[in-house]
Amino acid sequence: MAKKEFKSESKRLLDLMINSIYTNKDIFLRELISNASDALDKVYYESLTNKDIKVKRKDLAIQIVYDKEKRLLSIIDNGCGMTKEELEENLGTIAKSGSLSFKENMTKDEKIDIIGQFGVGFYSAFMVSDKIQVLSKSVLAEDAYLWESEGADGYTIKKAEKEDHGTEITLHIKEDTDDYEYSKYLEEYELKSLVTKYSDYIRFPIKMEVTHHELKDEEKHEYEDHKEVEVLNSMVPIWKKKKSDVSDEEYDNFYMDKFSDYDKPLRVISSSVEGITSYKSLLFIPSHAPYDYYTQEYEKGLALYSNGVLIMEKCADLLPDYFSFIKGVVDSEDLSLNISRELLQESQSLKLIAKNIEGKIRKELENMLKEERETYISFFKTFGVQLKYGVYNNFGQDKDKLKDLVMFYSSRHEKLITLQEYVQEMKEGQEAIYYASGASVDKIQALPQVEQVRDKEYDILYLTDYVDEFCITAIQEYEGKKFVNVSDGNLDLESEEEKEATKKVNEDNEELLKAMCDEIKEVNEVRFSNKLKSHPVCLTTKGDVSIEMQKVFDAMPNDMGIKAQTVLEINEKHPIAEKLKKLYKKDKEEFLTYTKILYSEARIIAGLPIDNPTEISKLICDVISK
Repeated sequence: MAKKEFKSESKRLLDLMINSIYTNKDIFLRELISNASDALDKVYYESLTNKDIKVKRKDLAIQIVYDKEKRLLSIIDNGCGMTKEELEENLGTIAKSGSLSFKENMTKDEKIDIIGQFGVGFYSAFMVSDKIQVLSKSVLAEDAYLWESEGADGYTIKKAEKEDHGTEITLHIKEDTDDYEYSKYLEEYELKSLVTKYSDYIRFPIKMEVTHHELKDEEKHEYEDHKEVEVLNSMVPIWKKKKSDVSDEEYDNFYMDKFSDYDKPLRVISSSVEGITSYKSLLFIPSHAPYDYYTQEYEKGLALYSNGVLIMEKCADLLPDYFSFIKGVVDSEDLSLNISRELLQESQSLKLIAKNIEGKIRKELENMLKEERETYISFFKTFGVQLKYGVYNNFGQDKDKLKDLVMFYSSRHEKLITLQEYVQEMKEGQEAIYYASGASVDKIQALPQVEQVRDKEYDILYLTDYVDEFCITAIQEYEGKKFVNVSDGNLDLESEEEKEATKKVNEDNEELLKAMCDEIKEVNEVRFSNKLKSHPVCLTTKGDVSIEMQKVFDAMPNDMGIKAQTVLEINEKHPIAEKLKKLYKKDKEEFLTYTKILYSEARIIAGLPIDNPTEISKLICDVISK
């Protein structure tokens, strides 16, 4: 029999399609099952309007049969089947879609779900087989036909024998190579796994004969195997059910099973959207972070389905980074199965779905904060860092979406509060939102710089996460109130009289302060201050980089060379101020010793390391022993 050539650019197009569109060989089974599901949909639809077609929906099914010895794998359906002309048209032209044309020819009121586009998906089977046979008999014809092909060189079609309508696709599985084990597609476990992963929600039963290993004699520990036909797929996706028909326990069990979590989710977000792009989504907020969440190994994304058939296990484009903790699934009939990752990223439908999902998650978190505060606080303690990261990432372009979701510890309330709550309770005449950074609440509370602000009875936000100050810096201001670091050297809380008095003290001791600054070259300035109460010294900063920010930069693997401009401030009302003035006049060497000690104390208070601890320890002992 003469071999027919494909109507498309044969070998080049087929090779391009196999090697470029499909990089994951496993999906061939998904494609063939989806095509079989389409054929079952079609025959059932036709039976509703054609009395000559007698089928019952309960009898429609897909079968998987494999033969290890002969290296054969068959996918069988009792659907509409194909005539010789349809085999020629659908399989003779690469990327010709019988399902697509069937769907396009239906009226608006007749629309039913058709999963795939028969053609491109079918040819993915050549990734794992060196020969494909398609035996098909149309429900509207008497004769059956066999289509055969070994690849891009062409195909043959001949009359054949087949008792019932439907299609049987048989793959001759390739021999194993050094690079790939094709034999796995003839293993029961692998086939079951692929069906569960990619085709679990096909609407028709997918059946296969499976082996059961059962105990025959308990005393002798004897077992026997027997085979039994089993339905491999669950058929009805939980996200396609009405929310009222699904119990909380069912949602919890689905989440724990699907995403391998040992605990229930904190929140379930179910939605169904109809419009330009229609989709259903079932999202979960975990109650705890995965063990690898804050590592480079963590992979974000939602499982993406097209009419219940898995397209991508983790579609990262559906979630912004700041909501990367969300788990769930999205199912849309507007997305094609036969689409590469690159084309998916450019899909306008996907972008619209992602935008809607982002808004849905944000709204759900806002409602949780408003209506279930303790639940939200539990969530925020786990994933709050990610929200703060989202505020300053990408140059703060998402700050307005997230600024009302972030929380910080309040010195007044001694608990987490929002920025809105801080502003609502600001004292009359207060012009700024004050914050202080440190490793812990206790360490921040002990900072000398905190005293002056607390004496004014102003609330202070205590920032204890490494991202906090970057987050605050990105927001810049909230409801017209700027953020001010209590460790800012330009903190403006003194009266005019106090400012003038401090200015005079610094002018009168200009040479002394310069000598101290020359001795400790790490600081940009040394000055007397009236902002300190009981503490003798502290470190403040100039410019945009604070000491806590510098710590973050210093911890990075690559030295970025970003340093805070530090100022050593000395309490002009503390006895140490007078001691320095006397030593500067009478004992310059002792004066420099005191300078080094005071600077080291200021670094310790700020949580910074001392480069020469042995030297400083000796100097302190020398001073004490005199």
